Order: sequence, then C-alpha cells, then structure tokens
Amino acid sequence: MSFRPLHDRILVRRVESQEKTKGGIIIPDTAKEKPQEGEVIAAGPGARDDTGQIQALDVKAGDHILFGKWSGTEIRINGEDLLIMKESDVLGVIDAQAQHKQAA
Repeated sequence: MSFRPLHDRILVRRVESQEKTKGGIIIPDTAKEKPQEGEVIAAGPGARDDTGQIQALDVKAGDHILFGKWSGTEIRINGEDLLIMKESDVLGVIDAQAQHKQAA
C-alpha cells in the first residue's frame, strides 16, 4: 500500500533515540520518551493561498526534522508506526552536517 499526503501534510517516521545515556546507563523502553526527531517519508503538494495558488512546502521526502512533542496523528501503515502532521508542526530541518556531528 502506498500513501500520499494531501495539501500541507507530511508523513514522518520517528528516528529512534539512543538506549544509553552518555554515562553508560541503559534506559528501559518504559522510561523512554518518544523521539521528537523524524524523517519525512512523503509530503503533500502544498496548501492553497487566498488566490488559489498552491504554495509548495519547505520540507521534502528525505529531510530530517524536529517537531513538537504532541505533534501529528499516529497511524500504522504496512505494520510501521508513522505520523501524519501539518508542515506548521515542524520546528525545523536538521541539515546533513549537523546530523554528522551528532553521530560523532
């Protein structure tokens, strides 16, 4: 099954957080908070403005984003838990250089 978001909505896969703290303490699943970082899987064409023109979205498939703690609606597609949210719920896009520094 494929899914195509409408208007200014995006489909997001959460990026899993690390299971250890910097000090080496392992965090059990029950104590973990849901990550507020994700990867855009699909994006709609954009919202219409007052004149009827489509305003393209600033995010695209493949972007890594940060979003609010309570943003989006959780859904399950093909056995995978995903989020659908409006572009306005996105706080920012993480660029590739910042991701590389986080991993190091």
